[in-house]
Amino acid sequence: MGDLSKDINSKFVNNRVKALLNILYTANWISNHQNEFFKPFGISPQQYNILRILKGAKEPLNVQVIKDRMIERAPNATRLMDKLCAKQYIERLPCEYDRRVVKIAIINKGMELLESIPNNLNKDLLKNLNEEEAEQLSNLLDKMR
Repeated sequence: MGDLSKDINSKFVNNRVKALLNILYTANWISNHQNEFFKPFGISPQQYNILRILKGAKEPLNVQVIKDRMIERAPNATRLMDKLCAKQYIERLPCEYDRRVVKIAIINKGMELLESIPNNLNKDLLKNLNEEEAEQLSNLLDKMR
């Protein structure tokens, strides 16, 4: 089991400082794990999130709606969608009556990619927590926000 004090070789002024640093350290650990998981599929966790949003919507969405639904609100979401478009996982659908409006839709190749990705992405991340501990952690994070 991890110990932040040992992992970063540091002492903390109080438990609140330690908790905040532990959240940041753990977020980075999760991010690294997810980046490695998606590397063989040629996409980032944020791109995966966009594809899942589009799949779940079951209809084309405008860019702002996608940005609002993202877990990690990336300021570069448009660039992420450009890359997905270049890989032919999504397509842009211009509005016929207002050329400023563009909707984004997932296409077959994007659906096939999602189907090829195992759904056990985060399984190992929480393996040391039982259901009750996971609920407690979630409640504490909600309370913090």
